[in-house]
Order: sequence, then C-alpha cells, then structure tokens
Amino acid sequence: MRTLRAILFDIDDTLFSTTEFARKARRNAVRAMIQAGLDVPEEVVLKELDEVLSEFSSNYEHHYDKLIQRLRPACLNSTNPALIVAAGVAAYHDTKFRELAPFDDVFPLLADLKRVGMRLGVVTHGWTVKQAEKLVRLGLVPYLDPRAVFISDQIGISKPNPKLYALALRDLELAPQEVMYVGDSPLHDIAPPKSLGMITVWARRAARHGIEGTGIVPDYVVEDFEQLRGILVRDFGLPLP
Repeated sequence: MRTLRAILFDIDDTLFSTTEFARKARRNAVRAMIQAGLDVPEEVVLKELDEVLSEFSSNYEHHYDKLIQRLRPACLNSTNPALIVAAGVAAYHDTKFRELAPFDDVFPLLADLKRVGMRLGVVTHGWTVKQAEKLVRLGLVPYLDPRAVFISDQIGISKPNPKLYALALRDLELAPQEVMYVGDSPLHDIAPPKSLGMITVWARRAARHGIEGTGIVPDYVVEDFEQLRGILVRDFGLPLP
C-alpha cells in the first residue's frame, strides 16, 4: 500500500458546483434589477452580464456597475442606477446565503478522513477574501488543517504555476508522493501537481473542460467522492467505512 499523509482539494467545481451556483445567483440578480426598474429583457441582460464577466473576469468587484453603463440610462426608467445595482448585489448575496452548499458526498468523506487522522487542506486560485468566505459558508473549515489552506492571491503565486503546489508541500513538510490533490481543471489542478510527483485525482462531475487531447494523464478519475472513497480504501489502505 502507498503511504498517504495528506489530501488537498481545489474548491471551485470540486467541492461544490461553482458554475451552477453562479448561474443561479446571477439570474436572481438580474431579475431583481429588472424588478427594481431596469427596463431590459432578462435574457438580454444575462447575455450582457456574461460579456462583462468575460471582459473583466469573475474576480472584478463592479460587474453590475459596468452592466448598467453598457445598457445606457435610457433603460433605467429614471430610477437611480445605484438602487438597481444594489438590488442585483443583494439578490446575488441572498442566493449565496440560502443555497451555497458542498456536494452531498463532501461532508461524509471529509468527516471520515479527519476521523482516521488524514491531514486535509485546499490549494485554490482566486482572491483571498472570496475563497476564504467560500470555505466558511460551505462549512468546510472544521475539517481542514489550518496550516493547509493555500490561496493563490494570498501567496502571490497563481495556478497553474507548480510553485504554488511546491510551496504547499514545503510548508506541510511532506514529500510529493505522500500528498494527493483533487481538482476539476486538467490544466490547473492535474498537470502542475503531477509534474511534482503528487498523486492527482481529476474530479470530473462539474469540470468545465475535458481532458481529451490535452496529453494530461491524472492518476485517477472520479465522478464523485464515493468513487474517491473506494480508491482511498483499495489503494491506500485507509480504514474508511
């Protein structure tokens, strides 16, 4: 049996469906903006919002302000644009409060892994506050080793730079072959840690990009965390139920 001392996870589209959540939250935001006085068909606003996200990135903090600028004052029905933006922001955050949750099989696996003494952590790409907030809202913090939370913005190294993973190994004082990394992006989550000799698991269920034709070969491919549980028992001898 191979010795496994830590498992590190990506967050987005690995521990929860970021893509599905964002789609729902943005639609709720757009509907709230229309209700507040934005006189534009919902699908038109959503398409424009998608362009804003593409052009300014999902980490930009003023998507709805840019959206209003692009839709022009004629669409506002004389409503103060700040109220329309605020309605969108509030609806987005209300959706976050109500519906942000990990996949159903995440808590059971993490709880069992922690019980048997496995060190658990995350290596994630994004803004420090946003990624930390996700961990808190998802309820994942109690399962994580506090020394094993690595956020690209906080560290100053972005995915897919392997240095991000190398730093995690160094801080945890673990050899690459003792650490498993689980993520959804072949380019960001599989190729870099594999280049260091880490054990890689491609979590396919919410992945936005396929692996075919990339030349990237993960050690394991799983559809869900029940399959991951089976691998951990079979190949690493973990005493999981």
